[in-house]
Amino acid sequence: MSEPNDHGLRELVQYIAEALVDDPNNVKVSCVESDTSVILELYVAKEDVGKVIGKGGQTAKALRKILSAAATKHKKKSLLQIIE
Repeated sequence: MSEPNDHGLRELVQYIAEALVDDPNNVKVSCVESDTSVILELYVAKEDVGKVIGKGGQTAKALRKILSAAATKHKKKSLLQIIE
């Protein structure tokens, strides 16, 4: 694993998640990066998990798609895990 340099991906997920939830102070994003991939873990309050996942997972899917597009710019694959 290399030194974390998430290319602003962590901040992107943090910004979007804070806009979606009722308690933005409990949003935390951690990042683990390798040469070919970035893994982001999104932590939100238990009562806000549904807002981040969305009906039928639509919001989470859209968030992952945005993250994937941003990561592709840096020739990386991305993975977003939502954790309560």
